[in-house]
Amino acid sequence: VLMQGSMFNTWKPMWVVLLEDGIEFYKRKADNSPKGMVPLKGSSINSPCQDFGKRMFVFKLTAAKQQDHFFQAAYLEERDAWVRDIKKAIHCIDGGQRFARKSTRKSIRLPETINLSALYLSMKDPEKGIKELKLEKDKKVFNHCFTGTSVIDWLVSSNSIRNRKEGLMLASSLLSEGYLHPAGDTSKAAAEGLSDIPFLDLYDAYYYFPDSGFFCEGNSSDDDVVLKEEFRGIIVKQGCLLKQGHRRKNWKVRKFVLREDPAYLHYYDPAGGEEPLGAIHLRGCVVTAVEDMPDSKKCNAENILFEIITANDTHYYLQAASPAERTEWIKAIQAVSRTGK
Repeated sequence: VLMQGSMFNTWKPMWVVLLEDGIEFYKRKADNSPKGMVPLKGSSINSPCQDFGKRMFVFKLTAAKQQDHFFQAAYLEERDAWVRDIKKAIHCIDGGQRFARKSTRKSIRLPETINLSALYLSMKDPEKGIKELKLEKDKKVFNHCFTGTSVIDWLVSSNSIRNRKEGLMLASSLLSEGYLHPAGDTSKAAAEGLSDIPFLDLYDAYYYFPDSGFFCEGNSSDDDVVLKEEFRGIIVKQGCLLKQGHRRKNWKVRKFVLREDPAYLHYYDPAGGEEPLGAIHLRGCVVTAVEDMPDSKKCNAENILFEIITANDTHYYLQAASPAERTEWIKAIQAVSRTGK
């Protein structure tokens, strides 16, 4: 979520967590200490907020001390979901009730003594680590992978955790930092936020190490031929977009290819050529819709522009052909930025 408020003069990408009595915001998802908190008691929310004419899907939270905090979601449904849950939390506070929402995930907190990198190396130990297997599901064979249950089993047996609940928290952190990757629809759906917990302690939830050479092969329904496909190279979405030049600010048509892993959005000359002209690293990025740009020379850009802000604060502006296509790109990029490395 993009945020602007009393602490910031400009819009900043923030990891935002809704609690029962306030909103915490962090510079990065993995940070242990929040940059600040907005208490909800006595607050009011205004949506849609028109204070920023060129930014779409903005809502305003006014704290009890009349301090305004502005948030920009990536698309309409996301903004409405945030507004709905914040209103519910404020209503619960006013009525003396406890706010709880099943799908609101608490941010992951780990003891400072845990070294994820060292733990990852132990997990990959050929003799004492997690065994990589060939597993079958939904008429597909997943090579060099393992189940979510086997990860939690290993964490328990290695005395890294006290119980399976702690194991879920630790495994979720390994997943969010890219030490584990989801394989298959079940584990991917959880990692993308469709479950209460991003990591699943299940026998049919598959995961793999990012540098293990993992691939998936399945039976073709047409000729029953086994097809082998590099899982890391699966194309999530591709198509032509207008891209603003990073230095010259001119707009050019580019062919974009979004791959599941690694988390890069490559762009090519639409006239042909196998080598990409460049790439946008999506891990940890923020993507939002924008209405127009002050220096934009393109006409009819209303409702079809979107902006990608990378983890190192580089801004890219892209233009889709329609509002629906823009929303599709935003959702796809968001999913890859969370699960890819």
